[in-house]
Amino acid sequence: MKYYELDQEEKNILNDFDNNALQGSAGLKLAKSKYEQYAKATLNKSRNLNIRLSEKDLQKIKIKALDKGIPYQTLVTSVIHRYVNDKVRMEL
Repeated sequence: MKYYELDQEEKNILNDFDNNALQGSAGLKLAKSKYEQYAKATLNKSRNLNIRLSEKDLQKIKIKALDKGIPYQTLVTSVIHRYVNDKVRMEL
């Protein structure tokens, strides 16, 4: 573990922390709520994923999606979602 020399302000903060003398700033609950919403929005945001598939596998996926009446990207997303939520098992 690295040792860092604290300046006087940092020592005062550490001392106040140790003595339970720190208080939340005004609007803390509002700020906390706002940043929780930011975190949720970030975690729920869709991201792009590029993968390489064989032409044969891609054609089979497209056929299965067509049979279900959904876009093939939606089918792939659904399979991944079910897998990561332990709704489907894959043996490798």
